[in-house]
Amino acid sequence: MPHETFTATPVDAGRRLDQFLTAALGDVSRARVQQLIEQEKVLVGGAPAKSSLKLEGNETITVTGEVQLPPLKAEAEDIPLEIVHEDKDIAVINKPAGMMVHAGAGATSDARSRGTMVNALLHHMKKLSAVGGELRPGIVHRLDKETSGLILVAKNDAAHRNLGNQFSGREVKKTYNALVQGWPKSDAGTINAPVSRDRIKRTRMTTRGHGGRDAITHYQVVEKLDTPFGKFARLEVKIDTGRTHQIRVHMASLGHPVVGDTLYGASAQLTARHSQARPNASKKKVGKPPALSLGRNFLHAAALEFAHPRSGKKMRFVAELPKELALFLRRLQD
Repeated sequence: MPHETFTATPVDAGRRLDQFLTAALGDVSRARVQQLIEQEKVLVGGAPAKSSLKLEGNETITVTGEVQLPPLKAEAEDIPLEIVHEDKDIAVINKPAGMMVHAGAGATSDARSRGTMVNALLHHMKKLSAVGGELRPGIVHRLDKETSGLILVAKNDAAHRNLGNQFSGREVKKTYNALVQGWPKSDAGTINAPVSRDRIKRTRMTTRGHGGRDAITHYQVVEKLDTPFGKFARLEVKIDTGRTHQIRVHMASLGHPVVGDTLYGASAQLTARHSQARPNASKKKVGKPPALSLGRNFLHAAALEFAHPRSGKKMRFVAELPKELALFLRRLQD
């Protein structure tokens, strides 16, 4: 974060300092702004101030530097891993939903940085590529915490650089299975919409912002479902780019969020329509209609194709739909 200076205007009168700076900086979270203020990296009228300071509307506010965080390293943990393939250069892992790939840069050495895929990898494989740093050893690409499926890992620096070039050159082919709410207007399509951080809700991404990174998603409807819980579509999705939340935000932009993805507008709970819920039930015993919920996103990285970084041999791996998603599909159609 470079040295920056802002001037509050009468419109800002009454706003907290941390709220003002979060809006002014644009791509910095409020938590990080509060850390800047706590470390006295923010001056108001030339002097340090508190996050709760109420602006009068005529102050000069200066950010003097970066937040200083203690170094955080990934730590080996004995956590089960489904290793689909492993050789001296790479590994392919079938990651379950609920597991973070690695701890966030702002995490501390407590429960938030435990239980990650990286920690499990360090236990099982001892040595990984150092290109990604001590927090993300071996990590060439990522999957969201609540997305399951195949992820490629580099065990040495040469493999990491080779795979990184394949990803940046869009040579790696990634295929996802998704279930979305409603039926898309077209049975196949391409979404070409830049993705950027939502300026209001920092945990979200958006296609409506300015200055976003290019993102391209191709989808094909595999099956349309008309169920007691509403209409849904099973999709095969391929992406040319790998932006944060890309598939999730792109499908939501069409009005068809991924099932279970409440961050982007999916229903937290699906309720059956009375007329279809229990066709064989006695009319005298009609009660509350059944409901379904999914504690994760219905998004699964099902196939991965790339060239082996040492031999150049084309490799393809496939991971079946996890049991919890297959079960959810069956219950949806009961």
